[in-house]
Amino acid sequence: MSELEDPVTTLLRLITTRIRVIKDNGSLASVLATKEAYDRELLKEYDAQITMGLDSSQDQKLELAGRLRRRYLVFRCNIYTVDKTTPGADTGKVMRDKVTAQINAIIRENRNLPHQTVYNFYGLGYPSGDPHKAFSAGAATELVPSNASWTELTNLQYQNIWSSDDVRFSKSHNVNNEYALMLFRFKIGAREQCVKKIVLSFEGYGTAPEGNGATIKIWNHVASAWQQAQSGTGGGDETLTITIYSNWTDYIDSDGYVWLLAKTTNPSDGSTPAVLYCDFVQCTIQVYGITFCDVISYRNIDVTDVKPYLFRAEFLLKGWLFESLSGAF
Repeated sequence: MSELEDPVTTLLRLITTRIRVIKDNGSLASVLATKEAYDRELLKEYDAQITMGLDSSQDQKLELAGRLRRRYLVFRCNIYTVDKTTPGADTGKVMRDKVTAQINAIIRENRNLPHQTVYNFYGLGYPSGDPHKAFSAGAATELVPSNASWTELTNLQYQNIWSSDDVRFSKSHNVNNEYALMLFRFKIGAREQCVKKIVLSFEGYGTAPEGNGATIKIWNHVASAWQQAQSGTGGGDETLTITIYSNWTDYIDSDGYVWLLAKTTNPSDGSTPAVLYCDFVQCTIQVYGITFCDVISYRNIDVTDVKPYLFRAEFLLKGWLFESLSGAF
């Protein structure tokens, strides 16, 4: 049964998956986004903390019977930073301003799709325990996700699939009648009951003696089978997409993972290898719940009567979600 997701959870996931704050030394800042619970101790480990909470919710009837309703929501989003003595750290005020600019951009640019989350491998590597993982193998059959033959990508190989930039990871396999394979694991942050759409995209191609092309499939953990095949025939980058509109829970396993298989459409002949190339891969989900969010206002509220000084910015955000109620009217 479908469920509406808590809108605060939705917005926190939007921010967490989109935010990219670059420090003055060129490194990526460590930013923690949580529900409302500022903790000064956490700033010892992070460059900034973002908190989000629901300020108010107004129920509005959209027709006389009251079956169709809109919840008008106001959120309070706070950013906290302090001056840090860590080498390479930005000053608290500079970091606060950078995070403020990011929040402003993320909310406004995604105002009509706050319920959509995009997962990819940007910034991830091995072996850091990241929830999203990528593997490769060679085999005569389509290996299941738990097969021991899969080998995880190295740090450098992960960087080759960070973005669509024509820098590719490739898997070459030269055994007669066997294919080059890749496996991608995405950790879905939402409860599976809240998901209403899954889109998997693979940018790349395959080459083999019998012809070019790559094929992708999604793992159905209920049927224990690879399904929803999509294939290409190109010898250069093309984007293959699988879209799931129903039975989403069949494709999100008990650990919250969605699995994508990519393979060369044709096998090696033992003399010429089958080679699979991947430039970029991602998983996009949409959830039931909030369908619009935008910025009302923001301001700086620095706390200078304590040391170290606390640099703070506060956003007011507005959003809404729609409900169709059942029952006696």
